[in-house]
Amino acid sequence: MSEFFSPELVQKFIKFGVVGFSGLFVDFGITFLTKEKLRIPKYLANAIGFISAATSNYFLNRVWTFESRNPEMMMEYSQFILIALIGLGVNTLILWFLVTKFKMNFYVAKVFAIAVVTVWNFFANLFITFNPNFIGLFS
Repeated sequence: MSEFFSPELVQKFIKFGVVGFSGLFVDFGITFLTKEKLRIPKYLANAIGFISAATSNYFLNRVWTFESRNPEMMMEYSQFILIALIGLGVNTLILWFLVTKFKMNFYVAKVFAIAVVTVWNFFANLFITFNPNFIGLFS
Protein backbone atom coordinates (compact mmCIF):
# COMPACT_ATOMS: atom_id res chain seq x y z
CA MET A 1 0.00 0.00 0.00
CA SER A 2 2.87 2.39 0.75
CA GLU A 3 4.12 1.84 -2.82
CA PHE A 4 0.79 3.17 -4.07
CA PHE A 5 1.13 6.40 -2.09
CA SER A 6 4.47 7.33 -3.58
CA PRO A 7 5.91 10.85 -3.32
CA GLU A 8 5.09 11.31 -7.02
CA LEU A 9 1.44 10.39 -6.45
CA VAL A 10 1.20 12.69 -3.44
CA GLN A 11 2.77 15.51 -5.49
CA LYS A 12 0.26 14.94 -8.30
CA PHE A 13 -2.61 14.97 -5.81
CA ILE A 14 -1.34 18.24 -4.34
CA LYS A 15 -1.05 19.77 -7.82
CA PHE A 16 -4.52 18.42 -8.64
CA GLY A 17 -5.74 20.09 -5.45
CA VAL A 18 -4.16 23.42 -6.39
CA VAL A 19 -5.75 23.25 -9.83
CA GLY A 20 -9.03 22.24 -8.22
CA PHE A 21 -8.78 25.19 -5.85
CA SER A 22 -8.42 27.52 -8.82
CA GLY A 23 -11.43 25.77 -10.32
CA LEU A 24 -13.31 26.48 -7.12
CA PHE A 25 -13.17 30.18 -7.94
CA VAL A 26 -14.38 29.53 -11.47
CA ASP A 27 -17.13 27.20 -10.21
CA PHE A 28 -18.36 29.45 -7.40
CA GLY A 29 -18.01 32.60 -9.50
CA ILE A 30 -20.01 31.28 -12.42
CA THR A 31 -22.52 29.53 -10.14
CA PHE A 32 -23.06 32.78 -8.23
CA LEU A 33 -23.34 34.83 -11.42
CA THR A 34 -25.82 32.48 -13.08
CA LYS A 35 -27.87 31.81 -9.92
CA GLU A 36 -27.95 35.22 -8.31
CA LYS A 37 -27.60 37.64 -11.23
CA LEU A 38 -29.11 35.72 -14.15
CA ARG A 39 -31.70 33.95 -11.93
CA ILE A 40 -31.00 30.55 -13.43
CA PRO A 41 -32.33 27.71 -11.19
CA LYS A 42 -29.74 26.73 -8.58
CA TYR A 43 -29.07 23.19 -9.78
CA LEU A 44 -28.66 24.29 -13.39
CA ALA A 45 -26.44 27.16 -12.23
CA ASN A 46 -24.43 24.58 -10.27
CA ALA A 47 -24.00 22.47 -13.41
CA ILE A 48 -22.87 25.47 -15.47
CA GLY A 49 -20.32 26.46 -12.83
CA PHE A 50 -19.12 22.89 -12.44
CA ILE A 51 -18.59 22.27 -16.18
CA SER A 52 -16.85 25.65 -16.62
CA ALA A 53 -14.46 24.76 -13.83
CA ALA A 54 -13.93 21.27 -15.25
CA THR A 55 -12.90 22.73 -18.59
CA SER A 56 -10.36 25.11 -17.09
CA ASN A 57 -9.15 22.31 -14.79
CA TYR A 58 -8.61 20.00 -17.77
CA PHE A 59 -6.15 22.36 -19.42
CA LEU A 60 -4.28 23.12 -16.19
CA ASN A 61 -4.12 19.44 -15.21
CA ARG A 62 -3.03 18.39 -18.70
CA VAL A 63 -0.11 20.82 -18.70
CA TRP A 64 0.93 21.03 -15.05
CA THR A 65 -0.36 18.12 -12.95
CA PHE A 66 -0.08 15.18 -15.35
CA GLU A 67 2.23 16.76 -17.95
CA SER A 68 0.37 15.01 -20.73
CA ARG A 69 1.80 14.95 -24.21
CA ASN A 70 -1.00 12.87 -25.63
CA PRO A 71 -1.66 14.12 -29.18
CA GLU A 72 -5.27 12.88 -28.91
CA MET A 73 -6.29 15.97 -26.99
CA MET A 74 -9.98 15.80 -27.92
CA MET A 75 -10.26 12.19 -26.74
CA GLU A 76 -8.40 13.09 -23.56
CA TYR A 77 -10.67 16.09 -22.99
CA SER A 78 -13.75 13.94 -23.67
CA GLN A 79 -12.63 11.41 -21.07
CA PHE A 80 -11.91 14.20 -18.58
CA ILE A 81 -15.37 15.74 -19.17
CA LEU A 82 -17.11 12.34 -18.91
CA ILE A 83 -15.41 11.78 -15.56
CA ALA A 84 -16.37 15.31 -14.54
CA LEU A 85 -19.99 14.65 -15.56
CA ILE A 86 -20.08 11.57 -13.37
CA GLY A 87 -18.60 13.75 -10.66
CA LEU A 88 -21.29 16.35 -11.39
CA GLY A 89 -23.95 13.70 -10.80
CA VAL A 90 -22.37 12.80 -7.46
CA ASN A 91 -21.89 16.52 -6.67
CA THR A 92 -25.53 17.34 -7.41
CA LEU A 93 -26.82 14.35 -5.44
CA ILE A 94 -24.75 15.33 -2.39
CA LEU A 95 -25.76 18.97 -2.80
CA TRP A 96 -29.45 18.10 -3.09
CA PHE A 97 -29.27 15.73 -0.10
CA LEU A 98 -27.51 18.23 2.18
CA VAL A 99 -29.76 21.14 1.17
CA THR A 100 -33.10 19.32 1.29
CA LYS A 101 -32.56 16.79 4.08
CA PHE A 102 -30.25 18.74 6.39
CA LYS A 103 -31.36 22.27 5.41
CA MET A 104 -27.69 23.17 4.93
CA ASN A 105 -26.76 26.44 3.24
CA PHE A 106 -26.38 25.85 -0.51
CA TYR A 107 -22.78 27.11 -0.66
CA VAL A 108 -21.65 25.27 2.47
CA ALA A 109 -23.16 22.07 1.06
CA LYS A 110 -21.33 22.77 -2.21
CA VAL A 111 -17.99 22.74 -0.36
CA PHE A 112 -18.74 19.25 1.01
CA ALA A 113 -19.83 18.02 -2.42
CA ILE A 114 -16.67 19.36 -4.05
CA ALA A 115 -14.46 17.63 -1.47
CA VAL A 116 -16.01 14.22 -2.20
CA VAL A 117 -15.94 14.68 -5.96
CA THR A 118 -12.28 15.79 -5.90
CA VAL A 119 -11.18 12.34 -4.73
CA TRP A 120 -13.27 10.65 -7.47
CA ASN A 121 -11.96 13.01 -10.16
CA PHE A 122 -8.31 12.58 -9.19
CA PHE A 123 -8.24 8.81 -9.23
CA ALA A 124 -10.48 8.43 -12.28
CA ASN A 125 -8.30 10.83 -14.25
CA LEU A 126 -5.10 9.25 -12.97
CA PHE A 127 -6.18 5.76 -14.05
CA ILE A 128 -8.14 6.66 -17.20
CA THR A 129 -7.63 10.10 -18.77
CA PHE A 130 -3.93 10.64 -18.14
CA ASN A 131 -2.86 6.99 -18.13
CA PRO A 132 -0.87 6.32 -21.31
CA ASN A 133 -1.57 2.58 -20.94
CA PHE A 134 -5.34 3.01 -20.86
CA ILE A 135 -6.89 2.15 -24.21
CA GLY A 136 -9.52 4.87 -23.99
CA LEU A 137 -13.20 5.21 -23.35
CA PHE A 138 -13.88 6.43 -26.89
CA SER A 139 -11.39 4.32 -28.85
